[in-house]
Amino acid sequence: MWQPAGDFSFVPVSVAGFDIATYQKITDPRAAVHVYIEGDGYAFDAYGMPTADPTPRGTLVRDLAMRDGAANVVYVARPCQFIMSEKCDEKYWTYGRFSSAVVDSMSGAVAKVAAGRPIVLIGYSGGAMIGGLLIKRNPALSVKKWITIAGVLNHADWTAYFGDAPLRESLDLEHLPDVPAVHYIGADDEVVPNALSQKWIGGGKIVVVPNAGHEDFDNLDIDFGY
Repeated sequence: MWQPAGDFSFVPVSVAGFDIATYQKITDPRAAVHVYIEGDGYAFDAYGMPTADPTPRGTLVRDLAMRDGAANVVYVARPCQFIMSEKCDEKYWTYGRFSSAVVDSMSGAVAKVAAGRPIVLIGYSGGAMIGGLLIKRNPALSVKKWITIAGVLNHADWTAYFGDAPLRESLDLEHLPDVPAVHYIGADDEVVPNALSQKWIGGGKIVVVPNAGHEDFDNLDIDFGY
């Protein structure tokens, strides 16, 4: 198991049949909480076949969370990453990665870790889509700002662009949530091409990170203000 730095603790959160892995630093019960949502992880192998364990091999999102100096910071993994619950099935990290079951479990996990505090929601890659969906499906969450990093924001467009199979049991974002938002995209991202990001975000705030591919956001200077 990856070991967090500093004041972070590993805290599994049980929601709707899944045990969601989280790393938490909570030092001020009154302050907003920065919630980082992991990407799709190791969902497919080099041959395009579903893996038996979608736990991400890289640490980008965890590293971004660990160096966040806010009083309250929580990293939230996706279902079946780090912890293989009895409910886990490969559909939850393949064609159903944005299904109602996944989104509702993530929404419940975020509600538990936020505990009524205002939320700044940061989602990477497919985690950006999860963030957008849970904002729309759970308006009771006090999301003050939505931040996406290399975000997939419409999976139907995304799979069609690459000629991949549709994510047939997944929800999609027809319109982006009406909350303050900033979207960071890599100028050289080949996984989520800039043309798709520009289409999805439209007139929203986009920050293009020069010379950045899909995973090159280690030193990203994130604007958390709202």
